[in-house]
Amino acid sequence: MTYFSDARDHYSHRVRIVLAEKGVTVDVEDIDPEAKPAELADLNPYNSLPTLVDRDLALYETKVMMEYLDERFPHPPLLPVYPVARAQSRLWMYRIERDWCPLIDTILENKNKDAVTKARKELRESFTAIAPIFSEMPFFMSEEFTLVDCCLAPIFWRLDSLEINIPQTKATKPLFDYMDRLFVRESFRESLTELEKEMRPFKK
Repeated sequence: MTYFSDARDHYSHRVRIVLAEKGVTVDVEDIDPEAKPAELADLNPYNSLPTLVDRDLALYETKVMMEYLDERFPHPPLLPVYPVARAQSRLWMYRIERDWCPLIDTILENKNKDAVTKARKELRESFTAIAPIFSEMPFFMSEEFTLVDCCLAPIFWRLDSLEINIPQTKATKPLFDYMDRLFVRESFRESLTELEKEMRPFKK
């Protein structure tokens, strides 16, 4: 199995967390998005990162990769067993990509100062608003670590580099506690590239 990954990209990072959680033996190739190898275009019609290759199968959409890995390597399971709970997890992942990821893309593209400022404000307010829900369960709406957490962890790890400053208050403490729980997981540490380690130092 080979994983073509962008060492800075939060989409690439989420799949690396799943690979680490599953203990999958994989050849991770960090690719410069500005200098992609020719073989990538042969494997992926969009010539995009990340791309996961398993024998004759090439996957190039991260949610598909994550669910494929969860089914291919069933232990530990990263989606709930029951259909209703699984559907809810998929909806959370959809909402993350629909509501938050475009704002992150706006910040990273950094083309319009006003748009970047607005995106940072929206993300800060959104994260602050959801902070109290993390007091209810150890992970996102779940007692167990799931694919939703795999999507959230790379985003929260990048808050400093995205210049999104969430105030540390009594109301936001559950969010910071949640982030600490994610960041000390062995799989999360293993998933980090050298470039990602520079984004934020470990607090524990």
